[in-house]
Amino acid sequence: MKLHKPASPGAGFFCFTGCCSAGGRGAVSIATGKPHPSRRPYTMKERETLIQGLAVIGDRRTCAYISRSGSVVWYCPRRFDAPAVFASLLDAAQGGSWRIDAPGLAFMSRSYRNDSSVLCTRLRSSSGELEIEDYMPMNAAFHGICRSLSAAPENLRVVLSPKPEYGMQEPQLQQKAGAVSINGALFLYASHPLRLEQHRIVCEVPAGERSWFVLSEQEQHIQPQALQEALAATQQEWKKVTSHITYHGPYEEEVRNSLRVLRLMTFAENGGIIAAGTTSLPEVKGGHRNYDYRFVWLRDAAMIASALTRAGSDGEEERRFLSFICDAMQGMPEPVVPFFTLDKAPAPEEHLLQHLQGYANSLPVRVGNDANHQLQLDAISNVLLAAKLIYNRFNTREHWELVSYLADYLTDHWQEKDHGMWEETQKQHYTSSKVVAAVSLEFISEHSQEEAQRQRWCEAAAAIRRFVAANCLTSEGAYAAFAGSEAVDVSAILFPIWAYTDAEAPEVLKTLEVLERDYCQQHLFRRHLVDYSSKREGAFLAGTFWVAQYWVMRRDWQKFEQVMGAALAFMNDVGLMPEEGDPATGEFLGNMPQTFVHASLIGAVIDYKAAQEKEKK
Repeated sequence: MKLHKPASPGAGFFCFTGCCSAGGRGAVSIATGKPHPSRRPYTMKERETLIQGLAVIGDRRTCAYISRSGSVVWYCPRRFDAPAVFASLLDAAQGGSWRIDAPGLAFMSRSYRNDSSVLCTRLRSSSGELEIEDYMPMNAAFHGICRSLSAAPENLRVVLSPKPEYGMQEPQLQQKAGAVSINGALFLYASHPLRLEQHRIVCEVPAGERSWFVLSEQEQHIQPQALQEALAATQQEWKKVTSHITYHGPYEEEVRNSLRVLRLMTFAENGGIIAAGTTSLPEVKGGHRNYDYRFVWLRDAAMIASALTRAGSDGEEERRFLSFICDAMQGMPEPVVPFFTLDKAPAPEEHLLQHLQGYANSLPVRVGNDANHQLQLDAISNVLLAAKLIYNRFNTREHWELVSYLADYLTDHWQEKDHGMWEETQKQHYTSSKVVAAVSLEFISEHSQEEAQRQRWCEAAAAIRRFVAANCLTSEGAYAAFAGSEAVDVSAILFPIWAYTDAEAPEVLKTLEVLERDYCQQHLFRRHLVDYSSKREGAFLAGTFWVAQYWVMRRDWQKFEQVMGAALAFMNDVGLMPEEGDPATGEFLGNMPQTFVHASLIGAVIDYKAAQEKEKK
């Protein structure tokens, strides 16, 4: 089991939300009443390692992760899924980093400039304050990472420790005129002299002096003027990117931050949106559930398309994402590949980086993903849901040939066991897979122009409904996680959101009762896993947002606010959310930021906004 991601809603009820405000909500653990780790003071070691302390900058090709101390702890040059040159997030000793050393510096605050990914981090010491401005240039003369530092309050030592190929390749550093070459692939330029110390590049910045640094993918002469031009071009490009969506309403800052995440995780060259920019951040600390999420999942298509469209998009981003998915699937002999690389190819099988100790000593560290050949009916169904959403919104039938082929495939194969939404190794008749298949066939049949085709799809959907009614209920009358099971999964709360059934149907009410009894802690919900006891995991944040969205359907605002508040506690100060969170400690778990969590938040908020506006009329 690799990526644990939700299927997307259908009809007019597409759910999905996501992000955080800088400050406010979530400062206190609901379970303990103590400050969350994302808000409390950090020791120097923690600043380098905690998931909740991460911020992200990016150029929509790749991204870099920066700790609260201003250290770059993860960076894959040129592409999201390329080998990292900085990976101290996974191993402080062997991973490599780019840090700013001064004994008295402590974290103050940080924020993004407007809706861009230009990050400003403020540190302080007894001598004064230091502001670090980090960004990755867009539409500029070079690619890489730019760092500008305000006047140093005390002597600073900037240390770049490159570890190419995840630390498997020895760095070859060469001093050149005005720069240092790193294995002939990256080039460091700086305002102050650079010197080599073993396998590190060191720069001393005297107190009172400003400084700047550029880690470029291209060898060229970089002066301060080039840095200023790159910043201006980057800000202008982000303004253009953000112009495609304008949202105003409740949770406005959370939605705005979530849209930033979706944009940051987009590969602008072809519109693919990856699940997260990291690999092997653990769902269970010290456990083995550490996976590579730097791929494009079919399951995300409807979820993200829904989030973007319902937040007020002009359609460009979600239509490009659908085009990415459809183009990638054209070359497949069967639509059984659940996710793709940014080259629109099946993801490579995983291999282990055995020289890295892993985040919080959580092994293994994986590159690639072994769930790449699983049959996942819900992933195929979500492509249909995304297409239906776009067809309705923009009065089009683009990619119809492939869309109809996928509908035919579901019609022919829905009776098969699959690996389910959570990509289990054990094949079963997972209820969520059957339900979303039925819903997607019903929805897409509305766009068929051939009566025989439409009828065939509708008959298959009806057969699926009969199968679910006969086989997928527990002895208590709740929706079972899979046929014959007595367990219940939080994905079932999507069934009314997908318009499969009524929000107050007896099966839904019983499912909610069991979820609250057996899978809920402090208004946070776990999922059910077959391969692994989910009691050992944290709360599943996307699923928690689904429950909040369900309460919108029931118009129970107290329940909605309780569940939303619990989930929103797992947003850090710059609006990033992980896959999971520990209800007792507030610790972040899993790769971050998770695009499906942020999309889930947007959906819940959009439904809440619409319901509130309807009540005011």
